[in-house]
Amino acid sequence: MKKKNLLFSSATTALAIFISLTIAIAIIFLVSDNPGKAVFSLLLGPLQSKRLIGSVVTTAIPICFTGLAVCIMFQASMFNMCAEGSFFLGAIATAAVATRIQLPGILGLIVPILAGGVTGALLCLVPALLKAKLNASEMVASLMLNYVALYLGLFSLNSFLRDQSFGALATDKLPEVSKLNKIIRGTSVHSGVFIAVLFIVLCYLLVFKTKLGEQIRIYGQNPVFAKYTGMKVGSVIIISQLLGGMIAGIGGSVELMGMYDRFQWTSLPGYGWNGIILAILARNKPQYVPLAALFFAYLTVGASTMASNTDIPKELITVIQAIMIMLVSADALLKGIKQKQIIKEALANENAS
Repeated sequence: MKKKNLLFSSATTALAIFISLTIAIAIIFLVSDNPGKAVFSLLLGPLQSKRLIGSVVTTAIPICFTGLAVCIMFQASMFNMCAEGSFFLGAIATAAVATRIQLPGILGLIVPILAGGVTGALLCLVPALLKAKLNASEMVASLMLNYVALYLGLFSLNSFLRDQSFGALATDKLPEVSKLNKIIRGTSVHSGVFIAVLFIVLCYLLVFKTKLGEQIRIYGQNPVFAKYTGMKVGSVIIISQLLGGMIAGIGGSVELMGMYDRFQWTSLPGYGWNGIILAILARNKPQYVPLAALFFAYLTVGASTMASNTDIPKELITVIQAIMIMLVSADALLKGIKQKQIIKEALANENAS
């Protein structure tokens, strides 16, 4: 039964992707002066050079972290949207520690990353506490907290961390010991990819191979049942959100240390929102996040290539994402096929008995 449910979910996702891409291609043929070139750039553009392939990987790394973070939080049926703010504040905390504290050797990497993780976790703790103690809506609280995180971060950047000699709002340069090395010449791929792989494995083991993961899944599937079994639901809520926030914060750290010389974001980067899309595509299962991240990154790079080579703007990717998410989230998609399969199995079992 589990294999059949997995097959059905995979088929639903694949159909949603196919339909969304078909609609996008139809739009291209309607509005573009050179639709063939536009479609080629979208679908095959990222494979045209080593640099573009590297861009797919580096685009996938940050959203892989936020996708994992959202998966952990959504597994507990907590629709916490703080991954965006945690990612942003995690990067600021990393920059603060790296530029203000002289750390030798490997500590120059570990301590700033830990600072980012702790900061991200603390932000996600707020809606978790409100939910556990006051039964407040975590979705509303977390959406508002993202903007609190943005302006708190910008205040800290402007008041305490700003490099006065730099022409824009930014921190001092990160020291060399606090940068992740590039691992493939001619591309921007950095060693943060190994950290991402490590967290994919750890998140899978946490969710499916530990008692805590089992409790998170039970609570997510049936909170009332979890409560009456004696589970400490408040602790499960808080721990799951802390873990999600920590992963998002570490994602901000890795992105900053791998792709930038200094922190200079003046708006939310959007990786947290993309993480929500990834979690939906992955059905909240950490092991599928890297596939969703690479697919998402491939389309993003393809859209940018298309925009630079043709008259189609890269915002077309937003249309594809919206259609895809609506279809994946629609329980009615392939529902008739699934109902027929259930009836067929029920009749077969009845005849067998």
